[in-house]
Amino acid sequence: MHILIVDDDALLRRSLAFNLEQAGYQTSTAATAEDALAQASLYPPGLVLLDIGLPGMDGLDVLRRLRQQIDMPVIFLTARRRELDQIVGLELGADDYVTKPFDIDVLLARIKAVLRRSAPVAPAPRTDPIVVGDISIDPHGHIVSLGGDPLDLSPREFDLLLALAAEAGRVVSVDELLARIWGAEFSGEPQVVYVHIRWLREKLEDDPSHPRRILTVRGVGYKLVS
Repeated sequence: MHILIVDDDALLRRSLAFNLEQAGYQTSTAATAEDALAQASLYPPGLVLLDIGLPGMDGLDVLRRLRQQIDMPVIFLTARRRELDQIVGLELGADDYVTKPFDIDVLLARIKAVLRRSAPVAPAPRTDPIVVGDISIDPHGHIVSLGGDPLDLSPREFDLLLALAAEAGRVVSVDELLARIWGAEFSGEPQVVYVHIRWLREKLEDDPSHPRRILTVRGVGYKLVS
């Protein structure tokens, strides 16, 4: 597996390259956005570690450009205290983020988790659509409709809605959603669920601030009702 490390800190690049190669990965490094895009075009990596605070074109812009070239997992490296929506970057296609300074074992665990999630899987047997009120979900085709109209959901939004729909009417805890959708390494990071619930409500609810489909059960979790 080839990992491209993009960061303007030379010491960090060398340290990451050394540790990742010790863990069995192949690495290449880039100090600028332009170099990263050129390398990704010539030698597409299996995963990119991308500093969000690059000089000039920042990591968010690099991610947009990368997504135009090839679909590859991307993990943000960041020291910034931004809104979680921007840091996670999931609207743009980022798969995870790690805040600096970080423990190399934590980063390795996140890399393994992202690669595991992005690995091709054997097609699942076709299942009947799940219908909850005016929401219809085709788990096999990854298709969601609301009142007969198709909805455009990100992969994580789809997985979250499917998890709630499979337990329609029952409260699903935040911890359970984290474990089932994001993996055990996200334990203790409920903000990720909060953000995605808000995004889902913006697409499903007539009035997202007063939801009638995805309900909050305070101190417990969420439930999808018809």
